[in-house]
Amino acid sequence: MTSQPAPGANQDRRRDAGRTRSEILSVATAEFARQGYTGARVDEIAALTHTTKRMIYYYFGSKEQLYTAVLEQAYAEVRSAERALDVDHLGPVEAIRTLAELTFDHHDAHPDFIRLVSIENIHRAEHIRTSPALANLGMPVVDLIGRILEAGRASGAFATTADAIDVHMMISAFCVFRIANQHTFEALFGRDLTAAKHRTRHRRMLGDMIAAYLTEGARANR
Repeated sequence: MTSQPAPGANQDRRRDAGRTRSEILSVATAEFARQGYTGARVDEIAALTHTTKRMIYYYFGSKEQLYTAVLEQAYAEVRSAERALDVDHLGPVEAIRTLAELTFDHHDAHPDFIRLVSIENIHRAEHIRTSPALANLGMPVVDLIGRILEAGRASGAFATTADAIDVHMMISAFCVFRIANQHTFEALFGRDLTAAKHRTRHRRMLGDMIAAYLTEGARANR
């Protein structure tokens, strides 16, 4: 007589599998951010997760697929935060400032994300280009910025003709620079860009910079 799985056994196995996969991704994120794609070792990730290389390949297929999964999760997290942002009740200036500050907060809290982006740029985005999950992941934030810009131009608050991707680039440039270049900047200028004493000022600077760029022409015409 064939024994049947106990009630809930399959669910428990799925839960355990999900937990194992999540742990592997967490450790792999730190290792790829620290060592780069080439330098990171699957054996080391396996040791840190108390699993085996074979088990990692069971869940992810290969080192390249594991790295791509890390990128997918990292980008999905920031996009999820952006999608959850409710700015419909705000005026356009406050809305774009709020979005800029959200980006600042996320990048400040997730330096590994910035390191992964830098590493993937070294590889000319070859892994991102092959990921269907990342193909259109940037569009929601671009659409959100586009709606804010349209509302700002309609109300007369914004005068610039900048498009949503340009504005997204401006916000990202500031946020990424202070994390990605913190060590060289400190060596050259003696200032730790990520020090707590600078955080509030930098966060406000970013919002002021974006708001000033978008509203400058509108203020001049009043």
